Amino acid sequence: MQEALSLEVRGVSKAYGAIQALSDVSFSLRKGEVHAIAGENGAGKSTLMNIIDGIVRPDRGDILLGGVKVVISSPERAQALGIGFVHQEIALCGDISVSENIFMAATNRRRALFMNFAEIRDKARAVLATLGDIDPDLLVGDLSISEQQIVEIAKALTLDCSILILDEPTAALTEREAAKLFAIMAGLKRQGISIIYISHRMAEIFAHCDRVTVLRDGRFVCTEEIADMTPQTVVARMVGRHLDALYPAKNPGSAEAGVLMSVEGLGDGQRFHEVSFALRRGEILGVAGLIGAGRTEIALGICGLGPRTSGRVLLDGDDVTPDGYHESIANGIVYLSEDRKGTGLFLDLPIAANVSALDVDQVSTAYGFIDRAAELRQAGGLADSLRLKRSGLDAAVSSLSGGNQQKVAIAKMLSVAPRVILLDEPTRGVDVGAKADIHRILRDLAAKGTGIVAISSELPELIGLCDRVVVIREGRLVGEVAGEDMTEENILGLASGLAPFPGRRI
Repeated sequence: MQEALSLEVRGVSKAYGAIQALSDVSFSLRKGEVHAIAGENGAGKSTLMNIIDGIVRPDRGDILLGGVKVVISSPERAQALGIGFVHQEIALCGDISVSENIFMAATNRRRALFMNFAEIRDKARAVLATLGDIDPDLLVGDLSISEQQIVEIAKALTLDCSILILDEPTAALTEREAAKLFAIMAGLKRQGISIIYISHRMAEIFAHCDRVTVLRDGRFVCTEEIADMTPQTVVARMVGRHLDALYPAKNPGSAEAGVLMSVEGLGDGQRFHEVSFALRRGEILGVAGLIGAGRTEIALGICGLGPRTSGRVLLDGDDVTPDGYHESIANGIVYLSEDRKGTGLFLDLPIAANVSALDVDQVSTAYGFIDRAAELRQAGGLADSLRLKRSGLDAAVSSLSGGNQQKVAIAKMLSVAPRVILLDEPTRGVDVGAKADIHRILRDLAAKGTGIVAISSELPELIGLCDRVVVIREGRLVGEVAGEDMTEENILGLASGLAPFPGRRI
């Protein structure tokens, strides 16, 4: 059995001050297997992967590769030992091209005085052909989050590795792009390459993994064959309890509710055109589409954060088309960014300062100074209602788990008592427990009359959470599904334009 293992972790522990991130964790990876690591945010998954990749040194414990004890002192050493890591948080250089990012490690090892740009461009194009249609000459900073994720994966595939770590690799991908990744994973597995797969999506784990290891609160819970487990038992072991339901009951009365917001003929002349739809009071309206369809650009156009050349936005029949986001906030329309770390939150600022950021006048004195007591009261009330786990409201947002960071972003929106909330990938990179909390929060808001527009690449989320789903293809709204017609097949059929859908088309 020892010869069949490509990696062993024995009794690894790691503490950050008083916080014990890992406590006596052991883990083994077989040759040519896809092994899932499951656990809530804060369970220790990232710390364990960072130790395997040489980013973090353990306080205790050993790592063995092929039965031989090794010391992995840096990511460069990990690469030399055949370990590749695709991080959940995108780590690319935005000011250089896609091809230069993909082959950055190889370029650093070159002894030649000049770079052969034509050569790396051709190699990058060949790698990208298996994943997506991205121009290797484009600057990474000009790509969407989903396109940047594809570049991250392509970069890892160029490494000559025997162990590949994938941390939430499909979080920013549509179903079609994820299918390409899974096909590549199957090919790597046939070549004997071992894959550690971290995901909160149970369907992916059970469709593509051989074994699963569960961590909870920094401790090892179990390692089991996938065939011997169910999604429900994995989730129960992750959270230490059974979740009643990931998706709360829908409001059957939303279909008869009055129109709260109307979008009429919205376009920017490039990414989206003549988009029109209505959002009812107390409704959760889903927005589906493939990468590059224009979903995010439409949301940004509605709230004044992105360009708009035509169309208007109406709230209760009044024209509230904003010239900027400040006007949108004043009218009660707010936006949750898909990139919470890049544009959604101030990671180095305290929780309380983040919550009040959209309208500091609410927590300011008559002389323009922040009233700390008022700021803490506002943040504390919202944090309690959202079940935000924190050590204190003065803690930096960067110290929180992904799910709790997302709750801070939601609290920031709720601080201005919005009437309409536009959510872009509301549960990306969030564990199942926090995901269930966020779904409950959104349904509670809808029950109070708030209108919610939810953009998601996760079709089960759109179907389970939303009352209706509109579908965007190539910048145009092409159809709507509701009730029994709200299936993955129908949504993908409209999004791709390949499969017929007998229901409502727009």
